[in-house]
Amino acid sequence: MAEDKDSTSVPLSQSVGEEEEGPDPEDQLKSASTSPDSSTRRACCFVLQSWVSKKFMTGCIVLFPAAVTFFVTWWFVQFVDGFFSPLYEQLGIEIFGLGFVTSLLFVFLVGVFVSSWLGASVIWLGEWFIKRMPFVRHIYSASKQISSAISPDQNTTAFKEVAIIRHPRVGEYAFGFITSSVVLQRDDGDEELCSVFVPTNHLYIGDIYLVSSNEIIRPNLSIREGIEIIVSGGMTMPQRIMPISSIERVARPGERIPLTRLV
Repeated sequence: MAEDKDSTSVPLSQSVGEEEEGPDPEDQLKSASTSPDSSTRRACCFVLQSWVSKKFMTGCIVLFPAAVTFFVTWWFVQFVDGFFSPLYEQLGIEIFGLGFVTSLLFVFLVGVFVSSWLGASVIWLGEWFIKRMPFVRHIYSASKQISSAISPDQNTTAFKEVAIIRHPRVGEYAFGFITSSVVLQRDDGDEELCSVFVPTNHLYIGDIYLVSSNEIIRPNLSIREGIEIIVSGGMTMPQRIMPISSIERVARPGERIPLTRLV
């Protein structure tokens, strides 16, 4: 019996070693996950995900300006159409766009009427009442300044030209609009100063600086181009801006160079 026990008994260290030498399920999973096929699959999934996300962002970038333009145009059409469409609905006429066309025709007729002597007198009388209202007169004055700046018939109250001044320190420049000029009388001689309106947050909110006429850079930009640059936050900035004096200097004798934006 003792011999049988000795023959069947196995040392503890040997049995533990045999158990360690056996296959481990976790090791099999790790080896399977690190196989060449799984690595290739993960790389393909990463490339596909990167390609899809890139193309999706490209589509968003392309469609975003078109969508904004569409919604803004649609809102503008509905807003203008809303002036006369209720009148047509009361008459039983429901045609989309008829109010919009009527509004455009009404604006055209107002422009024709204002161009006459009677219309100018009516507008002057209306402005006389508005300028005596405490809060409304400030809003009307700011709005009129903006409309006068882009009006085809610019008068003395409109922006005269676009200006670039050194502000707020040397080496930095700011866009502005020359609104008027004044002569500063000093002991050593008179000096011409230009009133430059520099918009800050909005086009109708800004600071006014009196800058020497010799220190103002007058670029080859129109009033509308300057307004577009400020309203867009500088996104419509041309790639190259040249002062008017430089353009006139590089022109050949007898040759006229149009003062248009250089892109």
